Amino acid sequence: MKKLAEEIIRGRRLSQQDDLSVFEYAKLGELAEGADRIRESLCGRNVDLCTIINGRSGRCSEDCRFCAQSAFHQTGCEKYEMLDEETILRDCKAREAAGVQAYSIVTAGRSVEGEELERLVRIYKRLRRECKIRLCASHGLLGAEALRRLKGAGVERYHANIETSERNFPSICTTHSYRDKLRVIQMAREAGLEVCSGGIIGLGELWQDRVDMAAALAGQGVSSIPINVLMPIKGTPLGSQVPLEEDEIIRTVAMFRYLNPAAYIRIAAGRAYFRDGGRRLFRSGVNAAITGDMLTTTGTNTAQDMKMLAEMGFRAGGRPAKPGQEVRMQNE
Repeated sequence: MKKLAEEIIRGRRLSQQDDLSVFEYAKLGELAEGADRIRESLCGRNVDLCTIINGRSGRCSEDCRFCAQSAFHQTGCEKYEMLDEETILRDCKAREAAGVQAYSIVTAGRSVEGEELERLVRIYKRLRRECKIRLCASHGLLGAEALRRLKGAGVERYHANIETSERNFPSICTTHSYRDKLRVIQMAREAGLEVCSGGIIGLGELWQDRVDMAAALAGQGVSSIPINVLMPIKGTPLGSQVPLEEDEIIRTVAMFRYLNPAAYIRIAAGRAYFRDGGRRLFRSGVNAAITGDMLTTTGTNTAQDMKMLAEMGFRAGGRPAKPGQEVRMQNE
């Protein structure tokens, strides 16, 4: 793995045409060490911390088997319409004051349109005027014009997870398709937005599905890849799924680093599974995180995250690497 890591640092890029079975069977310590070396060499020690607010909760028309907010499942999740502008502004300012680099409004549902879209555009414009934090958005399967309007309102990055491999996608969602996700990613890029896209592990997928997802994201040139570890929620079809163990999570995030060497590999839900608060993740290729609570599950404390990262020698801040703009160490 050391040789492969060095080849990647010096410019090699893996694809599905390569033999990627090595990641499933390599010694975990060597795999993680190589991923950390790639991260250090190509991305440096900046860690990007972002945070999210659940702007509209529950009653989602989509049937994603993992999601507490789907109207198809009885989970008892909180349900409310779009939060008011002042509530979102206060939250954004508080997160910015805590040192977070990016702020995203996330809305349940297939998309937003009409007056709700107009409201979001007004909110983003105000956030842009009154805050310096980077603005992100996650509003489902938006069309090209809506994405352009978000860009004009100050949004810099659009989030649209592909969730899993194309092969496995129909087993977790039937109300929209994997191709729908790819179309949104393409339209967001055409609108001038950066793209944040990743998925969930622990759904019952095969190892090959994870590799295929990582390779697909590499092919899309995604610069921010959130990896969620399923936290089973009672009332969803996956509510009794057995959680992944630490070592399997480490193997997965390390593999994502090898296939996406210059991206921000962003740990999202699932850090609660780590006894050390997630330190192992940041020594195995991870260099970004969602801090604070998730949409329907409890997350991590931002101040504690900042303290942990500082103790590990990382710096909170910086911008995601873009293809061709890798940050190399001075001695390379």
